[in-house]
Amino acid sequence: MADYQTIRTANVGARSAEIDAGLRAHMNKVYGLMSAGMLLTAGVAWSVGTSDVLLSLFRDTTTLKPNLLGYAAMFTPLIMIFAFSAMINRLSAAAAQLFFYAFASAMGLSLAWIFKAFTGISIAQTFLVTSISFASLSIYGYTTKRDLSAFGTFLMMGVVGLLLAMVINMFVASSAIAFAISVIGVLIFAGLTAYDTQKIKNTYLQNAHQGNQEWLAKSAIMGALNLYMDFINLFMFLLHFMGNRE
Repeated sequence: MADYQTIRTANVGARSAEIDAGLRAHMNKVYGLMSAGMLLTAGVAWSVGTSDVLLSLFRDTTTLKPNLLGYAAMFTPLIMIFAFSAMINRLSAAAAQLFFYAFASAMGLSLAWIFKAFTGISIAQTFLVTSISFASLSIYGYTTKRDLSAFGTFLMMGVVGLLLAMVINMFVASSAIAFAISVIGVLIFAGLTAYDTQKIKNTYLQNAHQGNQEWLAKSAIMGALNLYMDFINLFMFLLHFMGNRE
């Protein structure tokens, strides 16, 4: 009986160690994909934003007001997000990864204007603050014992409200509303960073035993996309506070 108990305990311990190793590999893949997407976005944004010839295809290089092609560049990432969510179950992991990189490139195109609007130093400083904040929040989401799932609906409602406020302010152009949007945006995406990290972890733990590597690979890509969006939005809202205009 003692031998059986010893063997059973050893098997449970080995299984637990296997899951822990798998989780670490999964999270490393998520962060790796996210980082690759960020580098691609930064590369495209910098290449277009520092070239008046390329930027003029999308915006007036003096006022930075978008033209028709500029509006298309602004809304393409949003359309791609909805398309990606609808197609993810039908895509292979390889196709989903290519779609993610295409999305990151489109996002870079839509953000190119910041290199014309803000100084390089303030962009770098904001990126550093965002990176430190994101890492801290993601670590909290990964390590906390508190169940953050209850905040999911509240945070997503906040995102919808934020989008509506941003659309309204496109016509109202109120600096007070813009400031409020930035404050609320930072808080919402700070919360989403912790929430999404915990969700990625829990999703893996709940499904790893099935051994469906294709599904786990696509799950990592979706996780990377969610964290990527959290980072980008956190960065952009912080840039409104920290960015120095050219």
